[in-house]
Amino acid sequence: MNEWMNYEQFDRQEWHSFFPTDTVRLSQDNLDEIKSLNDRISIEDVQDVYLPLIKLLQLRFQNHLEWQMQKANFLHQKSERVPYIIGIAGSVAVGKSTIARLLSILLNKLLPDKRVELMTTDGFLYPNAELKRRGILDRKGFPESYDMEKLLRFMNDIEAGKTVVKAPTYSHQVYDVMPDQPLVIRQPDILIVEGINTLQLPSSQQIYVSDYFDTAIYVDADAEQIEKWYLQRFGMLLDTALTDPDNYYYSYSQGPREEAFKMAKNVWQTVDLPNLTDYILPTRNRANIILHKTANHVVDRIYLKRG
Repeated sequence: MNEWMNYEQFDRQEWHSFFPTDTVRLSQDNLDEIKSLNDRISIEDVQDVYLPLIKLLQLRFQNHLEWQMQKANFLHQKSERVPYIIGIAGSVAVGKSTIARLLSILLNKLLPDKRVELMTTDGFLYPNAELKRRGILDRKGFPESYDMEKLLRFMNDIEAGKTVVKAPTYSHQVYDVMPDQPLVIRQPDILIVEGINTLQLPSSQQIYVSDYFDTAIYVDADAEQIEKWYLQRFGMLLDTALTDPDNYYYSYSQGPREEAFKMAKNVWQTVDLPNLTDYILPTRNRANIILHKTANHVVDRIYLKRG
C-alpha cells in the first residue's frame, strides 16, 4: 500500500493560504539565534509554513482541553491538568531541533498564559561508559543505545501530571549525557519532545513513545540531502572546537581536515544512514504531520494525515 494514501499533500502556497497572516512578531535575528549551526530558516518560512502549523496545533490543543473537560464531566471526576504533547522526529542533521525551538517560541507567543516546555530525547542515550560495556558504542543513536524504558517512565510521569519531572540532558560538545545537569519540567500545558527515536518501538515493550503524543511531526528529506547537511554541520563543529581541548571534536579539528571529513563520511555511511533507513524512516507513517525539506532546509511540501 502506498504510504501517502493516508495523507493529504499541500505545497507551500496552498498551506499558507489556510492561515494567510504575515504577523510574525519575530525578526531574522531572532530566527538566527534559535537555528542550529548550518540550519536555515527565514521570515518567509515562518509565514508560509510555521504560522499555519501553529494555528493547526492551537486548534488541536483547544480540542484536547475540551475533551479533558468533557471526559471529567462524564466520569464525574475533577478535571485534571493533562499536558498536550507534541513529538518531533526525523534523521540526524535534518533540522528537528530548530523546528522544536521555533514551535516553542511561537506557541509561547500565541498562548502566553500557558506553560510550554521543550526537551530532547538525546539525554536518554546510555552514557558512553555503558555503551562501551555493552559493546555498542559504534551503534550510538540506534534503538538499542537508548534507555527506552526510562524514557517511557518519563513520558508516563508527564502525562500523569506529576508536579516535577526531571529529564537527563546531553552535550554534543562532550558527546555524552550530563547526569548532573538534568532538565527540570514542572507541569507543562504543552510539552514538545524532539529526537530521532520518538516514533520507535522499544524492543521489550508493546508501547510506543508516540502513544503519549497528541500530535507527532516528522521532519523529512532525501537521504542524499541530509548527508550534505550532516557534513556541513560537521565542518562547523570542527570550527567551534579549534580552541577548546575539552570539546569532543577538538582532536579532529587539529589534524588534516580531509581526514576528518573522511571519518565523518564513514560514520554517516555506516551508522547514521543505516539507522535512518532501517529504524527512523520506517516510523514516518506514525506521524500526523510530515514536513518535507529540500535544498537549504526549505520546506516544500506538507503532509497531513487524514482523520
